[in-house]
Amino acid sequence: MAKSKILYAEDDETIAFLTQDSLEPIYEVVHCKNGESALEAFQQGEFDICLLDIMMPKMDGFELATEIRKLNSEIPILFISAKILKEDRIKGLKIGADDYLVKPFSIEELMLKIEIFLKRSQKNSPKISTSEIHKVGNCSFDAKNYTVTCQNNTVSLTQREAELLTFFINHKNTVLKREEILKALWGEDDYFMGRSLDVFISRLRKIFAEDDSVTIENLHGIGFKFRVD
Repeated sequence: MAKSKILYAEDDETIAFLTQDSLEPIYEVVHCKNGESALEAFQQGEFDICLLDIMMPKMDGFELATEIRKLNSEIPILFISAKILKEDRIKGLKIGADDYLVKPFSIEELMLKIEIFLKRSQKNSPKISTSEIHKVGNCSFDAKNYTVTCQNNTVSLTQREAELLTFFINHKNTVLKREEILKALWGEDDYFMGRSLDVFISRLRKIFAEDDSVTIENLHGIGFKFRVD
């Protein structure tokens, strides 16, 4: 069986050597020392997951992830960075990253996250219908193209946001526990995933803010209800 192929962008030679040395017995790893060379590698090859540092020369990880998302809306992206501020994590998630791991990190945790995202992407999850356009209040959701159109305004979603919206649509007007949503979308329930969920819900609320018939209710201590009148 062919190994899963990882695009690994990291300019710190020591960290890159140790990480690549640990991963290569299991995965095929293509290491790039800056964002520009990583983007070139992505454009020329096929990868199963991207591991991206943020502070890199020529093109930083945020810019790189943005360009990768333009080319592929589904490939898992995991940031690995020494930047620990909440604002950096939120920015990474808004760009479309699936997770954010802070340096120093354990190889065991990194490998566990890689396996989780690889399994999820290989399942061809039915969460997203690739052929239906869903009516949501006075708006429409194009699941195939990850867009929401309200009146004449069309907004693009990340894959995670699209999966969350589809899950809400499939369970509209139903009380959903936080852990239920997290396990359905991420396969696990932990603190950081919970914060990620809050970011995505906040963005969906802004998208539907002008439509009074669509509300994402916060049920304190329980979860959420996606109410469509």
